[in-house]
Amino acid sequence: MNIYLCIIIGALLLEFFLFSLSRRLDLQNISTSLPNAFKGYYSANEYARSQDYLAENTRFSYLTSTVDLIIILIVIFLGIFNNVDVWLRDFGFSPMVTGLLFFGVLFLFQDIISTPFSLYRTFLIEQNFGFNKTTPKTYLVDKLKSYFLLILLGGFTLFLILIFFHKFGDYAWLYAWAALSVLLVLAQPLFTSVIAPMFNKFTPLEDGELKNKINALAEKVNFPISRIDVMDGSRRSSKANAYFSGLGKNKRIALFDTLIEKHSVDELVSIIAHEVGHYKKRHNIKGIIMGVVQTGIMFYLLSLFINNEALFAAFKMENVSIYASLLFFSILYSPIELIMSFLGNAISRKHEFEADAFAKTSIGTGKDLIEGLKKLTVTNLGNLTPHKLTVWLSYSHPPVLSRIKALDNMGK
Repeated sequence: MNIYLCIIIGALLLEFFLFSLSRRLDLQNISTSLPNAFKGYYSANEYARSQDYLAENTRFSYLTSTVDLIIILIVIFLGIFNNVDVWLRDFGFSPMVTGLLFFGVLFLFQDIISTPFSLYRTFLIEQNFGFNKTTPKTYLVDKLKSYFLLILLGGFTLFLILIFFHKFGDYAWLYAWAALSVLLVLAQPLFTSVIAPMFNKFTPLEDGELKNKINALAEKVNFPISRIDVMDGSRRSSKANAYFSGLGKNKRIALFDTLIEKHSVDELVSIIAHEVGHYKKRHNIKGIIMGVVQTGIMFYLLSLFINNEALFAAFKMENVSIYASLLFFSILYSPIELIMSFLGNAISRKHEFEADAFAKTSIGTGKDLIEGLKKLTVTNLGNLTPHKLTVWLSYSHPPVLSRIKALDNMGK
């Protein structure tokens, strides 16, 4: 049997097993006993509702992951990639255009399959638990905007990579790495200035106590802020959040309107202090560096598998091509990508603890951040007791009880 096919199928089955096991352990970890830290925040009915939400999402994830696995196995074993490739080659386009169409057809196929699940999650699960505020019109417009961005940015990036590997031979991976590294650096400014405003309305925060305290915090910790905006997150969901975006002096704070509605000024300032902590600890820079290093490793390994006939045989392909090499290598690379995600999540959880510690130190107390974390968790019906395997596999943030304990252990 083809060695590459064995590796790919083994990796797909291992990933499915690990995440299925973690979901099962999460369900077994559900406790009717409310943790002491959340007594007075969750009523018995609301806590039961949060567990129902966890169970519903977990069962739905079982379904979607099973369907995904079945479909990719069918596609591989029936040689559907080859069928698409042969069909597109018959049009007689250049390898560049054929490659773009190849990925476009596969994306469209994947989107047709995934959209019913997305609709079910948004308009049934999220709706039933009181989170969904998305209208069918907003959902459709969002999808059309996403298509536009994918064609524009994704198509441009893919076209560059194809050109590099067609034109520069053994050194192509270096050019591709350099180009993707530039895009990684530009991603935040591009998101801040172009992408985010396409999906949400950003209104400058009104003058008042909250704005004054945010500015005072920024001045105290020497953190330049160009804009403080309120984002209309309630257009799509009642869940609350906040984020920073931008690099250099062009930093923007975006507060969900739902967050402002449900939290006190001191809680909001503590939450923002946590986000400032990420920048002051250079977590964003470290993340970009990690992304650049991982991209370089991936492209170098890809260069070793371009037009590899044995790899193409695993997918029943009649013709070798650079564009199909990109896809097949990405599937073959999935075990390494899975391992890197575990490492990335572990580093991210460490960074969250560090940002919490920064917030407590800069504010002078952790009580408001703890209060904010509790309210956020209750608002979003967060899982208080995820299994350790789930945390290890999936969590970029530590469980809320771990964060509260760490803040408490720092003392007053």
